[in-house]
Amino acid sequence: MAISNSNHPPVWDLVDAKKEDFFALSNRVWETPETCYMETQSAAAHREMLEAQAFRITENVAGIPTALIGEAGEGGPVIAFLGEYDALAGLSQKAGETRHKPLVAGANGHGCGHNLLGSASLLAATAVKDWLEQTGTPGRVRYYGCPAEEGGAAKAFMVRAGAFDSVDIAISWHPSNFAGVQRETSLANCRIDFEFTGRAAHAAAVPELGRSALDAVELMSVGVNYMREHMPSECRIHNAILDTGGISPNVVQAYAKVRYVVRSPDLAGLLTLIERVKKVAEGAALMTETSVKSTILAGVSNLVVNTPLMDVMQGIWESLGPPAFDQADIEFAEEIRATLMPEDIAASWNQERLEPRDIPLADFILPPHNEIRQMGGSTDVGDVSWVVPTVQAYGPTLAVGTQLHTWQVVAQGQSALAHKGMAATAKVMAATGIAALQSPELREAAWADLKRRHKGQVYRSPIPEGAEPPVAAMTSK
Repeated sequence: MAISNSNHPPVWDLVDAKKEDFFALSNRVWETPETCYMETQSAAAHREMLEAQAFRITENVAGIPTALIGEAGEGGPVIAFLGEYDALAGLSQKAGETRHKPLVAGANGHGCGHNLLGSASLLAATAVKDWLEQTGTPGRVRYYGCPAEEGGAAKAFMVRAGAFDSVDIAISWHPSNFAGVQRETSLANCRIDFEFTGRAAHAAAVPELGRSALDAVELMSVGVNYMREHMPSECRIHNAILDTGGISPNVVQAYAKVRYVVRSPDLAGLLTLIERVKKVAEGAALMTETSVKSTILAGVSNLVVNTPLMDVMQGIWESLGPPAFDQADIEFAEEIRATLMPEDIAASWNQERLEPRDIPLADFILPPHNEIRQMGGSTDVGDVSWVVPTVQAYGPTLAVGTQLHTWQVVAQGQSALAHKGMAATAKVMAATGIAALQSPELREAAWADLKRRHKGQVYRSPIPEGAEPPVAAMTSK
C-alpha cells in the first residue's frame, strides 16, 4: 500500500483502508453484550482481529482471563491504545429501533458504547502499526484489551501487575454527543461489600434471642446518610443491598450483605472517606450486636489529565473536523432525540458549559478550556493516567442529548452515524500516537506535566495488596 501524498496525515488513509472490518468487529461485540469480567466472546473477537492484523499477543494479563495485549513494531517508544468491550446489565435493546424495545427482556446491552470503544482503539493501533511498517520508523504500538471498566477496575489490577511499566504514552477515547478532547478529571472510586452476621430466631416467639443483620444494614444506611452533611460536597456514596437475609419476615435475619460505592475527587480523599464508612459499619454492628466483614472488590484512582497531549489532540481534531453526517444520519438522530426529555438534551450542553443549540448531531469540535473540570463519574483509566501520560478523546457517536447508560445508546450502537464517529476518532487517536512517536519533545513535556500534577504524591493503588480481580463476583455499575 502506498503512502498518501495528500495534505492530511497518511495514517488517516490507513484508518479508512480498514475501517469496515472494524465496524464489523464493533457490531459483533454489540451482538454479544457481556458484563464485568465475563467478556469471553468479546475478548475472543478482539483476539481474532489482533491475529488477523499480525500483532504479537499476550493473554491473561494480570491474571484476568478477558484481558489481553497486542503489540507490533520494534525498538523506540511504546504507544498504548486502551480499548474496552464490557456491557451493562438490563439494557438490552434492538439496534436501530427508536422506541424502547429490548431484544431480550432484562438482558445486557452496550449502553456505554464500549463495543465502539474497543474497536476504534484497535483500529487506531492497527493504523499506527501499518504506518510503522511502511515508514520503517522505530517504535512499538500496543493495544490493551481491557475488560470490566464498568465497576470492575480491570485497568487498576493491570497497573498494579506492571502491565504499563514500559509505556511512554497512553491514548483512549469515549463515545459521546460531541467531538473533542476530554479535559475533565474523574472521581476516585472504591467498591466495598459489607457482610453482617447475627443470630436467627423466631421473630414472634423469642425475638429477644435474635440479632438482626438486616437491622445492621439499615442502621449503616442511616449512619452514612448522616455523614453526607460532613463530607466534601464533590464526594458521592451509593449502595445496593445484595442479600436481605431471606424472604421470611418471621425469622430474624442472621445474614445480610450490602455493597457500597465510595467516590472522591482524589485518591487521598477516597482513602480517608473509606475509613469513615467502615467506622459507620462497625457502629451499626455494635448497635445490633452483630459482626461485620468488609471486602474491597475494586478501586480506581482519579484521572490525571495531560496538557501537552490534550493540546496536540485538540489541534488534530480541529484539522480533521467533525464527521460528515448525511441526511439519513440526521433523520435517525432526530428520531432518537424525540425519545429524550428536554432535560436530557439540556444536560448534554450543560456538561460542556456550552450555549444550547437545536442540532441533532455534533457539527463542531469542542473548544478547549483552561480550567480542569470535575466530572461526576469514575473510570479505571485514572490508574493508567497516574503512571503514564494519558489523553482521551470524545468521539461523536450519539445524537445530541443522549445520556450514557440508557437504551438509546444501545439503539445507536450499530448505526452509520456511530460508525462515522468511531472512524473519525480512530483517526485522531492514531495521529496523536504518531505525533508522540515522532517527537521526543512531546513525550518529555507530557512526562513533565504528569510529574507536576502529581504534586509530590506517589501512586498508591486503591486496591489492597492480596486482592485479586473479582472475576466471578462483580455486577455492573
